[in-house]
Amino acid sequence: MTEQKPKSPNVIMLDNRSKLTVSGVNDVDSFDERAVVAYTDYGQLTIQGSDLNISKLSTESGELAIEGYISSLVYTDNRPNENIFKRLFR
Repeated sequence: MTEQKPKSPNVIMLDNRSKLTVSGVNDVDSFDERAVVAYTDYGQLTIQGSDLNISKLSTESGELAIEGYISSLVYTDNRPNENIFKRLFR
């Protein structure tokens, strides 16, 4: 029987739709000025907006800070197990 590790706390703070702070981030898959895709223990978090800029990213502490205009935050199920080459060559 495999033992599951406890989930990291996932806290989201949005300040005036222009500054977003997220804790509990394990990885950032992709980012540009319109979208950031991050992974947490609670699922994939997609942040959409305009003029987005990652001002802080630490996967060791799990902190992610984004500045710009935030238009949406969407959680989906965690990414499927996929081949590393598929991720590299998308």
